[in-house]
Amino acid sequence: MGSPGQLLRELARESTIQVPGAFNALVAKMIAEAGFDAMYLSGAAFSAGQLALPDVGLFTLTELVEQTRRLTEATEIPLIVDADTGFGEAINVERTVRELEAAGAAAIQLEDQRLPKRCGHLSGKALVAVAEMCEKLRAASAARSDEDTVIIARTDARGVDGLDAALGRAREYLEAGADWIFPEALADKAEFERFAREIDAPLVANMTEFGRSPLLTLQELADLGYAAVLYPVSLMRVAMKAVEAALDTIAADGTQRELLDLMQTREELYELLDYDGLEERDRSYGDG
Repeated sequence: MGSPGQLLRELARESTIQVPGAFNALVAKMIAEAGFDAMYLSGAAFSAGQLALPDVGLFTLTELVEQTRRLTEATEIPLIVDADTGFGEAINVERTVRELEAAGAAAIQLEDQRLPKRCGHLSGKALVAVAEMCEKLRAASAARSDEDTVIIARTDARGVDGLDAALGRAREYLEAGADWIFPEALADKAEFERFAREIDAPLVANMTEFGRSPLLTLQELADLGYAAVLYPVSLMRVAMKAVEAALDTIAADGTQRELLDLMQTREELYELLDYDGLEERDRSYGDG
């Protein structure tokens, strides 16, 4: 088997990849068990799901590296990591890439917002200068130890300066060393089509819910030529709504009996965790 980055690139060359967001290691295992080829570590889902913080760039590189390692150790499918703005200037991006790559990331995503950053589908964002983002991308490309590690440049320019500005930035970012381009918050299918027509590079589509982009299907995006489709917070949103409903039921009924059919069973959890394999290995150590 090749490196994580090599595997991700090969998958994207074969077909458009669906990439659900893994908000913890157990979900990462479920994504792999369900047959998906890759997973995503979303900054928004990590901030909210692990730290109960808004997505404004408050977590540290150390925290992100630790979470990256948890996910990559849980399963062998490649992981795309949202590294937000790279935790500083170009010299900081060097360390960010080295640390995330060492933790097993197949791809590292950097964005062109200025701190404090905001969710890509909210108003009030500010962008760094093109030259500053290009410096970060050159640093990221130079810092990776494996040339197959994918550097993804996300641009938030569509929501700030318009589609033409986003296209212009994408071209500059490719020249600076980005491998893939992630145009955030495109407004309609026509804009997704235009990006695919004018940018000669693998493209990432963000199908986050309740945002500014339409929820296009995998087939629609594959027909346009996108390399990967992200569902960054979908699983966490479904899980949190289920938790809310379960809490309401327990409070109202005084028991969880009505929820049993909605639960993952003990046997299903143990199978996902390979509990029997652990016990078998434990017994084998005493056979000598």
